[in-house]
Amino acid sequence: MMNEQKSKSLWSHAWDSLISDKLTVLSMIIVVAYSLIAVTSALGLIAGDWSQEVGPSYAAPSSDYIFGLDIFGRSVFAKTIKGTEVAMSVGLVTGILTVIIGVFLGALAGYFGGKVDEVIVWFYTTFSSIPSIMLLVGICFIVGKGILAVYLSLGLTSWVSLCRLIRGEFIRHKDREYVQAATAIGGGDYRKIFKHILPNVLHIVIINFSLQFQVAIKSEVILSYLGLGVQGVPSWGTMINDAKLELARGNWWQLAAATAAMMIVVLAFNILGDSLRDALDPKLKGK
Repeated sequence: MMNEQKSKSLWSHAWDSLISDKLTVLSMIIVVAYSLIAVTSALGLIAGDWSQEVGPSYAAPSSDYIFGLDIFGRSVFAKTIKGTEVAMSVGLVTGILTVIIGVFLGALAGYFGGKVDEVIVWFYTTFSSIPSIMLLVGICFIVGKGILAVYLSLGLTSWVSLCRLIRGEFIRHKDREYVQAATAIGGGDYRKIFKHILPNVLHIVIINFSLQFQVAIKSEVILSYLGLGVQGVPSWGTMINDAKLELARGNWWQLAAATAAMMIVVLAFNILGDSLRDALDPKLKGK
């Protein structure tokens, strides 16, 4: 009972800390707004006609054409919205895959120790020694181009840091009094891992997820820019790639739209991640 009250007070204190900071609140509003745009775009309620020609080629931004038009007379504004759908879905799926793999392996290594720990530590040490960009490109070539390749390549290469953190926290927590008490009353390994230890390190998972989200968005842009990302639908990376030739003609609006959209959401996630770390990490309280 006391443990539950302590947990509730931690989360309530963290929430109060977050909403008391105006910049953090603004960042949360931006993240929610981008999420709503992504969902409505995925449902086809907005930007469903992004591929249609709506005006002359390379029309400049105006009251008729927000963000202007591209070489085919398509709305850059609609393409930016569709790119938001791609970016947010990549961030979400990558974050989920990272959490699943990182928490699972980190918990096993930290809790059981011994040979299990040695094998997992060897695996992620070997894995992390390979340059991440080479892994990303390699997985994309194996799976093929497309959104699925982006999901898998980013999700399968981003879990190592979380795994290390969770392993360290499980090593620190597994011999504490509350875990020993669970053992004394007959609690099994599964119950001690998921019912007792994991809730006490959940703040690390949340912080890592928020930070990984924006890293995945930037990585998707890089992959799409290299031609290894999504195919057939706009993404911020493909828009920036298309803008290379447009800049020579003085057509800057597609580059500006994609860059601004990415910058705003990445900055919001950075601020939100820092605020979550300050609010949830007990080691930083009072600093």
